[in-house]
Amino acid sequence: MTSKTIIVITGANSGIGYEAVKALIGSEKPYHIYAGARSLDKLEAAIQSLGDTGKHTLSPFQIDLFSDESIKAAYTKVSSEVDHIDVLINNAGAAVNTGPTRESLLQDYNVNVAGTYVVTDVFLPLLIKSSEPRLLFLTSGLSSLEEATQTTSPRYITPPAGWPKPAGVSFIGYRASKVALNMVMVDFTRLLAKDNVKVWCISPGMLATNLGGNPEFLKKLGAGDPALGGIFIKDVVEGARDQDVGKVIRRDEVQLW
Repeated sequence: MTSKTIIVITGANSGIGYEAVKALIGSEKPYHIYAGARSLDKLEAAIQSLGDTGKHTLSPFQIDLFSDESIKAAYTKVSSEVDHIDVLINNAGAAVNTGPTRESLLQDYNVNVAGTYVVTDVFLPLLIKSSEPRLLFLTSGLSSLEEATQTTSPRYITPPAGWPKPAGVSFIGYRASKVALNMVMVDFTRLLAKDNVKVWCISPGMLATNLGGNPEFLKKLGAGDPALGGIFIKDVVEGARDQDVGKVIRRDEVQLW
């Protein structure tokens, strides 16, 4: 295992996380991947569906971003088996599509910001021992403050007058949590500069995942295949966007703040 790049990824049982694992085990570079998810049963089924991983190895682990105890237990498992990790991919996220209630706002923030921060904080002792440490956060195109004010943007939706607004026109919980996550990335870039950690926010574009609610409906809106996000993550892991460290990056550009 020592000759393999060691990766920890959360939310790996479906969507972009699963596709990232799939892309990585298709690489010429050898990886040992710690794949995490809330449900071990679903995760193990997902891993089994990948078939023969060849020179790559996969190790499933349970992790729930709502629980600090779960995060610490995940760290204990990984740290008992390896003395470092090379890449931490914070992929797990939440998008509560029940309207802008206090509960939904807090749930999105709890997973996308607080839980992700704790995962990073807990795993950093292993990450900074790598000779080439990389730290990735999965954000969203909806987190761009500049684009949010552009009336020509496809993400700019003006609903009819009156209150409350129709369902499906407010993304404030998810959007605000991802804006906050971008700041988490910026601060970790500063904090880890002398530890030589390369840090990014990955903005994969609108993809047809369960996170957005109904994948088939999202496809009708033009959402792409989640595999595009997985390939993007693999490319960043393998150095394709090293010139854009400390930024929010899309597959073909740097995202506006």
